[in-house]
Amino acid sequence: MPEPIRSISYGGGVQSTALLVLAAQRRISFPLFLFANVGDDSEHPGTLRYVEEYAKPYAAEHGIELVELDRVMQRTGEKRTLWEDLTREGSRSLKIPVRMSNGAPGTRSCTATYKIEVVARELKRRGATADNPATVGIGISVDELHRANNRRVEPHERIVYPLLDLGLRRTDCARIIRDAGLPVPPKSSCFFCPFHRPETWHDMRRTEPDLFEKACQLEDLLNKRRDTLNKDHVYLTRFAKPLREAIPDGVDLLPMFDEADGACDSGWCWT
Repeated sequence: MPEPIRSISYGGGVQSTALLVLAAQRRISFPLFLFANVGDDSEHPGTLRYVEEYAKPYAAEHGIELVELDRVMQRTGEKRTLWEDLTREGSRSLKIPVRMSNGAPGTRSCTATYKIEVVARELKRRGATADNPATVGIGISVDELHRANNRRVEPHERIVYPLLDLGLRRTDCARIIRDAGLPVPPKSSCFFCPFHRPETWHDMRRTEPDLFEKACQLEDLLNKRRDTLNKDHVYLTRFAKPLREAIPDGVDLLPMFDEADGACDSGWCWT
């Protein structure tokens, strides 16, 4: 039987980049890092830049295989991004956790479809089986312990949390990255993710207005479709109003909120 695969689900954020450094230092044994890219039109551009400019060269320098994966439609072989799924003509897709009119998050399948399933398919392609499962490390740190769980996503996978084993917090992860001579990456996520905190949206409107406007246009499109279906509007914030109104231009102070109940708790997107 071949050696079991040991892989990190790499998100391009602080925690999984700290895992990359720890693997390079041989403090953890994970020679493979799999980055499921939900789409160059969907991932935050800052994350994509970091992966290309820092993570990939660092991994190559230290003998670590860092592989970027796309979602590929099994029947047609075409690549499909999350943005394309949400915006294509005739689509009724609501894969992201849009906020309903009462502020509660709707159901979502984006993480499962564009992260978990893509990584699982690659591990199976590499030979992982139920009898010889791959160990998949997720970058959840001690201060996010509530996000960890031991659910087996696929029978050929075994989920582990190396940062928890080492007792490391997010601040420790940032220090590990800096000590390795790397800049600390931004938090990874889709730029239009409804789980963004209000201050994240505010910063985007102030420093990345084109990206903010693109998110507003997505919200507009989703609601235009819901109008044709006689359904209530949905939103990218919990404030039950359009993003442009919820995050007003030129306002420096917003009420501070923790991440909403139901925020992404899998560790596959935000690490």
